[in-house]
Amino acid sequence: MAEKVTIADVARAAGVSRQTVSNTLNTPEVVRAETRRRVLDVVEELGYRVNQAARQMRTGRSRLIAARIDPEQDGINGSVGDRFLHGLTETAAREGYRVLLYTADGDDAETAAFDDLLGAYEPDAFVLMATHHGDRRTSWLAERGVPFVTFGRAWSDPAAPHCWVDVDGAAGTEAATRHLLAQGHRRIGFLGWPEGSGVGDDRREGWRRALAEVGLGVTGLHRETEDDVAPGEHAARDLLDRDPGITALVCASDSLALGALHVARAPGPAWLAGGHSHRPVAVVGFDDTPVAKAIGLTSVRQPIAEVASSCLRLLATRLDGGAGAPPEYLLLPPSLVVRASG
Repeated sequence: MAEKVTIADVARAAGVSRQTVSNTLNTPEVVRAETRRRVLDVVEELGYRVNQAARQMRTGRSRLIAARIDPEQDGINGSVGDRFLHGLTETAAREGYRVLLYTADGDDAETAAFDDLLGAYEPDAFVLMATHHGDRRTSWLAERGVPFVTFGRAWSDPAAPHCWVDVDGAAGTEAATRHLLAQGHRRIGFLGWPEGSGVGDDRREGWRRALAEVGLGVTGLHRETEDDVAPGEHAARDLLDRDPGITALVCASDSLALGALHVARAPGPAWLAGGHSHRPVAVVGFDDTPVAKAIGLTSVRQPIAEVASSCLRLLATRLDGGAGAPPEYLLLPPSLVVRASG
């Protein structure tokens, strides 16, 4: 068995003191960048492993960031959460943290999970996803002084004092609608989620705003439903049955868009059975999931890797700055990925 590498071995190889090695690993901000890089290079070269239990006792920090992993979804939009957690884990490792995953269904179950995790593992902070109106998770953590950052805005109270990073969904659907307008479409429908969803309402607003800019109304042009393929298909069929003049659809998710494509690309007889004359309908999704890429669906791409790294960096800065650090907010722009179907 190879002899265990010690902090003294790292210090000797890097030509620094043991305290400098300790500072590099525990309080890197006090070490000059050139020295820090040299020490970290030696740490990697020698395969030095920090004794986490000893470090936690010494610093009072576990270097653990807790984040929820969602249950398996429809295989389409669940990929957004997967990509976010992947990016969060990568950034955490670079910053000297580890991500502690947990599961929960609903706010009450998640706040109970917070309590359990804080008692058993003492994570330094939490990263929350899927913020919503009346979100009890943020107030639970804030009341107990537990640091956290959210992927998603504080929808109920935009001035709520906590860090968040989000994607400008309205800008995304606005870009999608303008793209369709530039192609000559004038009757552009929208498939979204029931009113009251912060994210869903934001995405619907971008579509409405783009049509208003060119003097077009939205009355009768939108349907709201749950976020899945089958409901998307039913909502699209209902919308097109009611308004045969619609030539394009902007959707709040790729799941809804896939459902809409089942109607928009249906062969003649099935189409006629719904009461329509056969005609193509352009469809644009949101999230640019692997399914969108596979079927050639035009979709709005969220910069998930940038969201994840920004969340972790904001959180690390807040942890280093203490409880008095001011809140920070980042609203990142999405991009439209144009493919054949859009």
